[in-house]
Amino acid sequence: MAEKAQYEELIRQFSAFGAVKRELGRILPADCPGGSVAVLTLLGRHGDMRMSKLAELLAVDMSVTSRHVAHIADRGWIERSPDPADKRSRILHLTPEGQEQLDELSERTTQLLAHRLGDWTDDEVGQLAGLMARLRASFDDCRSAPARTTAPAPDAQSTRTPAITT
Repeated sequence: MAEKAQYEELIRQFSAFGAVKRELGRILPADCPGGSVAVLTLLGRHGDMRMSKLAELLAVDMSVTSRHVAHIADRGWIERSPDPADKRSRILHLTPEGQEQLDELSERTTQLLAHRLGDWTDDEVGQLAGLMARLRASFDDCRSAPARTTAPAPDAQSTRTPAITT
């Protein structure tokens, strides 16, 4: 087990990480705040889903999820259709415009990270990604692993996701 001083340093680093998140937030388009990015990212990663599943993945109340969904639906980035299994529920899925927005966000965040981490080795970037994933898993983050039940088609492109999530 780590020493108390190491945990205290982690706390300081977590607090300072806000600066990283703020800079990532500044590259977002005005009509696509962080909550919208999170919804697009999760739909891109996990595919079509019910609002209740989205709220669970976002770890926010259903009313907050509804506001995020309404915002991006108004922009044509997602569609809401009745759930065949339960007509009271809605299934959310990305539109082609939503996928374009997600791709643009991914490109922006990738460019920023490439610029800021340009003096890091590939191994260092990989180590950071691996350790961050492990940290999230230690806190039982349900967003850490995709919930796909079927493998993508062999010729399917992988879905890139922006680094900004809630």
